Amino acid sequence: MRVPRQLLTAILLGAVALSPVGALAQATKPATPPAAPAPAAPTTELIDINTADKATLMTLDGIGDARSDAIIKGRPYRAKNELADKSIIPEAVYDKIKDRIIARQPPPKPATPAKK
Repeated sequence: MRVPRQLLTAILLGAVALSPVGALAQATKPATPPAAPAPAAPTTELIDINTADKATLMTLDGIGDARSDAIIKGRPYRAKNELADKSIIPEAVYDKIKDRIIARQPPPKPATPAKK
């Protein structure tokens, strides 16, 4: 009687190992999330709103002839957000271009010696 019992045990163990329940238990392991792609490096340099010419300003989304003239007329800017703060361009346009612009400050002028 021993042989049938061992055979029955082996069959049951094989059935459990091959059953879908075993496969489901493995499938319930949390999958590791895919790695997020690295943000793409900007391919263009920032456009300085204090020194850019009209044609360069017009390459920005939402900046045409009139807005580029308004940007040039409002110079100098201490910060790029002044474009929207001073209503030179709408906030929605600023949100589109803010990652492509900068407001660089001119280098300080050398100090002149005091007259005696």
